[in-house]
Amino acid sequence: MALKGIRVIEMMGLAPGPLCGSILADFGAAVTVIQKIQPSPFDVMSNGKRMISVNLKSSEGISIVKKMCCNSDVFLDTFRPGVLEKIGLGPDILLNENPRLIYARLTGYGQDGYLKDKAGHDINYVAMSGILSLLRSKDRAPSPPLNLLADFAGGGVLCSLGIILALFERTKSGKGQIVDASMTDGLAYISSWIFRSRKLPIWSGEPGTNALDGGMPFYKTYKTKDNKFMAVGALEPQFYSEFLKGLNLSEVEYSQFDIEKCANKFKEIFLQKTQDEWCSTFDKLDACVTPVLEFDTIDQQKYYADSETFDRDTNNIIIPKPAPKLSMTPGIPVAKKPLPKAGQDTIDILREIGYKQSDIEEFLNKGCVYATEKSHL
Repeated sequence: MALKGIRVIEMMGLAPGPLCGSILADFGAAVTVIQKIQPSPFDVMSNGKRMISVNLKSSEGISIVKKMCCNSDVFLDTFRPGVLEKIGLGPDILLNENPRLIYARLTGYGQDGYLKDKAGHDINYVAMSGILSLLRSKDRAPSPPLNLLADFAGGGVLCSLGIILALFERTKSGKGQIVDASMTDGLAYISSWIFRSRKLPIWSGEPGTNALDGGMPFYKTYKTKDNKFMAVGALEPQFYSEFLKGLNLSEVEYSQFDIEKCANKFKEIFLQKTQDEWCSTFDKLDACVTPVLEFDTIDQQKYYADSETFDRDTNNIIIPKPAPKLSMTPGIPVAKKPLPKAGQDTIDILREIGYKQSDIEEFLNKGCVYATEKSHL
């Protein structure tokens, strides 16, 4: 696997940090999660990772984390700026003790600037990136698409890219570095094409009236007879022509840019058949028309019967397989493995980094670490 041999320490946080760790684990990295003594009820991303529970309010707990970092390649900080510096786990200290360490900091607004100390969530980062202002129409206020954009695209994915870039650079310099992954900055960067294409004709109108934001009848979704939906992306003339064939409409009568006439007619026609019936029609045409597949049954659709896109975990929950697919060193989904229990690997990890049995017993008795009942001395 591409990242085999890379050791990652992940400070448990909310969604973007665990996704970053999972991406690295999917491609072979050995990821150890440092969890607080009180386990998180929201953890759904620690599959395939080791779990150690440490009291970061104790000096012994801080010493344990430092010792773990001395033998690691990546440290993933998911706290607000300055939090880890206050307890002695800042980048200056850890990089001094391990100059090869990649210290990745994943935050909402980055380490510097006006908002660096402010709390926030995905909706705030999307708003501050400028992108949320585009996700609206004249009769609808800005609405975030779940928490995909900042948390995961701008945050978890971009942070993992930064880590891999830093690891690659280390092969030349032999030195680690700090990765400052701001979810707001990351989303803005992912949106580079949107920023740089603003003067193109496709953005000539207000949000919600343009070619790519649902303002055109040839690029939007339509409800079907059975209350499902079809997605139409017939932008180019050749696809629009095929689209009209599927609707049994004439190009002469329904010009691509006769907006109001087409919108009303397309809406009317799609309501006349079920989603399956429309799929039967458009599966035969190259019109950029597809069904809006249901989230909870997507892996059962005929389109994925022979693909490597989805799998099921030990709880029969759908999980996407690692992407992109590599021909020599493909990823293997860690989500297939059971979710570890809090403190499941505490004792084994403490032994591995050199602590004696008497030390471990003292840590447990003082509440510096926590171990599950299955862990034994």
